[in-house]
Amino acid sequence: MSERVVGVAVPRKEGAAKVTGTAKYVDDIRLDGMLYGATVRSTIARGTIKGIHFGEGIDWDEFVVVTAKDVPGKNVVSLIVEDQPLLADKQINHPEEPILLLAHADRHLLPLAVAAVRIEYEAMPSVHSIEESECCKEIVWGEDNTFKTYTIDKGNIDEVWKDAAWIVEGEYTTGAQEQLYIENNGVIAQVNDADGVTVWGSMQCPFYVHKALMALTGLPEDKVRVIQTETGGAFGGKEDYPSIIAGHAVLLAKKSGRPVKIVYDRMEDMAATTKRHPSRTRHRTAIDKDGKLLGGEIEFVIDGGAYVTLSPVVLSRGTIHAAGPYCWPSIRVKATAVATNTPPHGAFRGFGAPQSLFALERHMDVVARAIGMAPDEFRRKNLLRSGESTATQQVIREPIDLQHLLDRALELSDYHAKMARFSKQNVLATKKKGMGIAAFFHGAGFTGSGERYLNALVGVDADERGDVRVLVSSTEFGQGTNTILCQIAAEALGLEYDDVSMAPPDTRVVPNSGPTVASRTAMIIGKLVQRAATDLKEKLVAAGLPGADARRDAFRRACGEYVRTRGELKAYSRYQAPPDVYWDDTKYRGEAYPAFGWAVYVAEVTVDTATYSVTVDDFVALQEVGRVLHPVLAAGQIEGGVAQAIGYALYEKVEWKQGRMLNNQMTNYIMPTSQDLPPIRVYFEEVPYQYGPYGAKGIGELPMDGPAPAIVNAVVAATGEEFRSIPLMPEDIFSTMYVNASTKISDEVTA
Repeated sequence: MSERVVGVAVPRKEGAAKVTGTAKYVDDIRLDGMLYGATVRSTIARGTIKGIHFGEGIDWDEFVVVTAKDVPGKNVVSLIVEDQPLLADKQINHPEEPILLLAHADRHLLPLAVAAVRIEYEAMPSVHSIEESECCKEIVWGEDNTFKTYTIDKGNIDEVWKDAAWIVEGEYTTGAQEQLYIENNGVIAQVNDADGVTVWGSMQCPFYVHKALMALTGLPEDKVRVIQTETGGAFGGKEDYPSIIAGHAVLLAKKSGRPVKIVYDRMEDMAATTKRHPSRTRHRTAIDKDGKLLGGEIEFVIDGGAYVTLSPVVLSRGTIHAAGPYCWPSIRVKATAVATNTPPHGAFRGFGAPQSLFALERHMDVVARAIGMAPDEFRRKNLLRSGESTATQQVIREPIDLQHLLDRALELSDYHAKMARFSKQNVLATKKKGMGIAAFFHGAGFTGSGERYLNALVGVDADERGDVRVLVSSTEFGQGTNTILCQIAAEALGLEYDDVSMAPPDTRVVPNSGPTVASRTAMIIGKLVQRAATDLKEKLVAAGLPGADARRDAFRRACGEYVRTRGELKAYSRYQAPPDVYWDDTKYRGEAYPAFGWAVYVAEVTVDTATYSVTVDDFVALQEVGRVLHPVLAAGQIEGGVAQAIGYALYEKVEWKQGRMLNNQMTNYIMPTSQDLPPIRVYFEEVPYQYGPYGAKGIGELPMDGPAPAIVNAVVAATGEEFRSIPLMPEDIFSTMYVNASTKISDEVTA
């Protein structure tokens, strides 16, 4: 047997190709006779199309022009609800809505042509925020402006208020956030009678695109082929949106009879594609005289934009995480996704949990301060323990010790000593320092019955030389999927890491193992890879081949003998839910996730009261995520998530005007650079999860959830002022501190 490869920092599978520049991204690919495509978009938030006019100075005979009338099948983006047209025909519901497609052999002529197309509209009233959607829904949507609602009920919340020593209320809001992946959205489409439709593109979920193109074209599944090219980042932004750009490229390719490439520039990508949902959360919490939670009411609302897209599943995860890792005897969570006339919001790392957990962890500090208890001690009294149940009444069967996680995070950050020191220093300092805590969890895998519905299928095969391939539709876009799945297969087969490779993410080659989202790849798909690899070895053993269960060279010879004498050597594994995992979709109750990652984060910040800027000076990220499969990649996931969440908390503000993003450039949409980041100190507690591959759980989304509340809690500790919205910009700090200081002076003068 080979040495162990799981738990070792092996080289990334795609690392050499990326470092040497041989990796092929979609914009590196050229096909013979290829045209380039562009999109003409709406300039209003809501209205009807009265006419389309093609301006002078352009030889329109040279261009391929596609409108909604050219759609051969359904003019919809097939996802959860088929409410979004691929091309607007009559009605406009948001700025940047696609209306018309153009293609030409010279990509440099396309911007001129797009500018020469004039759309004649009849504008109509529109709404652009949660508050406007709630109060003015009859203007736009008539009776119903909601995409989805959920309710969680545990205990008897209506009875707790009379027994409360304190009742604390608070409202918290979060803004939109742009995924800002390194590589913009891009696809190439080719259409012919013999092969049907073939699409190459930068994407997370090839089978999502496959499903959408079948609906668009009316073709059977064997006539639609989707191939993921090397993908330069995604963060959820390439989960559902590639179905749109792929559909546009297919329409142009079908009408022209030539391959068509569409690659957005940065401005179009930022303005037109999905973002993290803005949110508003209201808390009302009952606490007893000892500081124990009696119950709470949480109202969680997200802004879905103009179409449903993925809002129901984003809302779902935000709803389930809204109560956090605490023991609530009684709780009610009411959640709603509302419609507005902005481009649809969609998936972003964390998938609704960063919004609701920001509100919760800020509220925990607000409650602690209101009842005169230290934030860490209030959490300590109420953190979940094994055997207790979450808000959905899921009994925690994992051997968790959140008290230990809290103690270790406080020790690693030197929390108490620094808090004592800062409280003295801050009295006269212009640069005030503070510490903030966030305790949180994140469910791994699809919510509730999602994994049963997906019914993921994974394969492993071997050729005559004994080279092994992993067959999955899970995609690599920088997070390490290819590496960890090959590690798992090699470990199960007793091979070396280099003996295993990944099959291309091509819908004609790999089975549908579900989307690469929801912190499911390592835990769910990894376990299926482990099982499939074990089954493949058992096939060799059952065939009585010598060396099937021996060292590497003998295994290779056994594979060769099997293929020569029996043909294809391949094994598949289909998802099976762990025992005692049951979910009631009607009552929204039960085992929401097979397993959770648990974490306590501590932020140290400085607030400069001259510039009103915040600097994160130190950050401790402690998490329990089961077995760590690859220590370098795991630490990188945490570091990247924390960096992204620092942007969410302090830097990344989308400026809207009538539903349009105004700052859709990297010069005015500000994200943190390496100069703006603190030392991010990453620590793991390893408690292996029996139904994960070699004990692993999901990790990718967890680090997005905790940094923002920890940072804002630290800002509050430093300044003594309350801040309940993110992004927390210098002007927000200035206005709060200035108004409060002015009010204090006025009160003193009056007195």
